[in-house]
Amino acid sequence: SGVATNSLNCTINHGIRQTLFPVVYILVFVVGLPANLISLYYGYLQIKAKNDLGIYLCNLTIADLLYIFSLPFWLQYVLQHDDWTYSEIFCKICGVLLYENIYVSIAFLCCISVERYIAVVYPFRFHALRSMKASILVSTFIWIVELGTCWNFFQHTVIAKDHDNDKLCFEYYPIKAWEDNINYYRLCAGFLFPIFLLTFSYCRILVTVKKSVGTREHQKERIKKLVLVTVLIFLVCFTPYHILTTVRSIFEKDCEFAQGIFGYYHVSLLLTSFNCVADPLLYCFASENTYKDFVKFKKCILRLFCCTREKTHEAISATKDQLATSPLETVAVLLNKDS
Repeated sequence: SGVATNSLNCTINHGIRQTLFPVVYILVFVVGLPANLISLYYGYLQIKAKNDLGIYLCNLTIADLLYIFSLPFWLQYVLQHDDWTYSEIFCKICGVLLYENIYVSIAFLCCISVERYIAVVYPFRFHALRSMKASILVSTFIWIVELGTCWNFFQHTVIAKDHDNDKLCFEYYPIKAWEDNINYYRLCAGFLFPIFLLTFSYCRILVTVKKSVGTREHQKERIKKLVLVTVLIFLVCFTPYHILTTVRSIFEKDCEFAQGIFGYYHVSLLLTSFNCVADPLLYCFASENTYKDFVKFKKCILRLFCCTREKTHEAISATKDQLATSPLETVAVLLNKDS
């Protein structure tokens, strides 16, 4: 069905979900799954080397993978014109995997920025905060808080039926009061506070690196790229969603507003999926070893690309030479071969 109806008789055109969402879901799954599996391996190597950063990176990857594993079900949902064919409990599980990916990712991106801040700005102090034990405790706390927040979804009905009797999963128009409270909490604790910590940490890191005489140029470049990738993930993947979620919670009181903001809101929700593709880039710049591996891999790809181009160019030139040969010359060559 292209139109959804709730208890307040709102009619919402779902056309954008059936056209744009399947393409993005397939892209994120095809690119994100192998990228995150490789990232998980590099995170394991970091943990094996007793690097606390590996704990945060591995948890970030696990959050991404959990969401990626739910994508086939969301893909089926939108391809069936927003008709959920599984149980309500499974709808809740897939919804939780979507939201935990957003907020667990934000939390661990924040942890990475704070860890790098302590390592760069205070390299000889606060060693206890950069220990394996501390990173495990922080990671456990983040998962407990997020799963506790998500438990709210299990206390409410998240399945609704439209006018065609199709089942909608995690869609309410207008937005419900109990969801407003969660949105306000997540805006403050799950987005604004982490982005403050991230901004503070990376500003101090950039200032310290710029002043540092002992830091090599390629190390400075790596740190700058880590900052750039993290900031871009926040700006592109998470900021639009939180702006529009807040707008919905404040102003969405009737069906007309819900219809007007529907497309913008769902595009912002779709942008959060790209987080799963962008997060593996952090591995390239998070530590010296992974950065060296990334540089080697990039050089290998460039050599392969250049080699392929040269062979293609040679093949085209040979074809042109053959085509340039006149028909009489071609016949003469063939007659000589026969004789």
